[in-house]
Amino acid sequence: MSKILIRGAKVLGGEPQDVLIDGEVIDAVGTGLSDDGAGRAGGAQDVICVEADGKVLLPGLVDLHTHLREPGREDSETVLTGTRAAASGGYTAVFAMANTFPVADTAGVVEQVYRLGQEHGYCDVQPIGAVTVGLEGKKLAELGAMHESAAGVTVFSDDGKCVDDAVIMRRALEYVKAFGGVVAQHAQEPRLTEGAQMNEGVVSAELGLGGWPAVAEESIIARDVLLAEHVGSRVHICHLSTAGSVEIVRWAKSRGIDVTAEVTPHHLLLTDELVRTYNPVFKVNPPLRTERDVLALREALADGTIDIVATDHAPHPHEDKDCEWAAAAMGMVGLETALSVVQETMVDTGLLDWAGVADRMSFTPARIGRAKGHGRPVSAGEPANIMLVDTAYRGAVDPAVFASRSRNTPYLGRELPGRVTHTWLRGKATLVDGKLT
Repeated sequence: MSKILIRGAKVLGGEPQDVLIDGEVIDAVGTGLSDDGAGRAGGAQDVICVEADGKVLLPGLVDLHTHLREPGREDSETVLTGTRAAASGGYTAVFAMANTFPVADTAGVVEQVYRLGQEHGYCDVQPIGAVTVGLEGKKLAELGAMHESAAGVTVFSDDGKCVDDAVIMRRALEYVKAFGGVVAQHAQEPRLTEGAQMNEGVVSAELGLGGWPAVAEESIIARDVLLAEHVGSRVHICHLSTAGSVEIVRWAKSRGIDVTAEVTPHHLLLTDELVRTYNPVFKVNPPLRTERDVLALREALADGTIDIVATDHAPHPHEDKDCEWAAAAMGMVGLETALSVVQETMVDTGLLDWAGVADRMSFTPARIGRAKGHGRPVSAGEPANIMLVDTAYRGAVDPAVFASRSRNTPYLGRELPGRVTHTWLRGKATLVDGKLT
């Protein structure tokens, strides 16, 4: 295998340095690294040179919340197309949610998803196991068997549905504690959101659409952080979306409760005012909230109350979105635009530097999900899971060029900053000059 020399990259946004990859690991990081052998073929020590020209080099991104849809909904996405989208967005590892058909609630299904990820090779795929059988909220799934399987599941979620039964949630927290797992909760009190179509507020009242109150999210989070404290277990809050939820998580952390939380890129940028268009591309669960919520989420991500950014990449076929609002499916694709949105909302606003982005989008999600070999420092001896982003780029989003099988992006035609140009998975290029290998 040739060595790869990346020259003049701003590692974590710092001063330009060179990074030398040898095989699957980073061999050296520094200035003036040798490119001896570059351009000469026929030897194991040939050096492939990549001129970074001041691009920012980050550890490969890790997404704790991705919907790959396979098995069962391959018309929306497959493990292959989803991981190609991930590589295009700078990701080297994704956690695949359990709401497939059949549901990933057994060792057999999670192993199938895990092996599909290994077979395709664009990024590592770590399956998330369902908390309850069939996502029905009535009986615990085979948590131990999924953990002991080849997939080594450590994160469990009924995402798409809330584990609303407090007894079931308590039992799940107790069970995963035995092996250091975590329950990732989709916080949505079902009775409070019956018939809900968008955020409950001024806009929903004016449009006459069923409102989705903030308290439906906040009440579940409050209950679950208390359950986690009582049990002494870990709980993770999926796609946190309201200012009130931020305050509850902040309070829980001040008490020493082992809670982590994520925010999606779209909740950092978009508001419920967009629903006035009645364009179903803006229909998502949880719904787009108010400007006040958006600003609170940004501040919470900056100060660490919210731990990570997770895409909630939710692909849908054209027909599921090209319909009237009430009939449309909820969800947006996000793997290929996530870093650009974070640059727009957090970096360009001065709320985070690139080292902070690396923490929120690589180091911390890898730690929460225990993704081995990912979220590691960019230093000698570490796995060469890294990516380059051209932060000076700015351009309109064109879903026609997405690697994802679906096109339901809320950013069609919107100008966003930053473009991922290169991604390496254990030293193997998956994206070169913006094109998948």
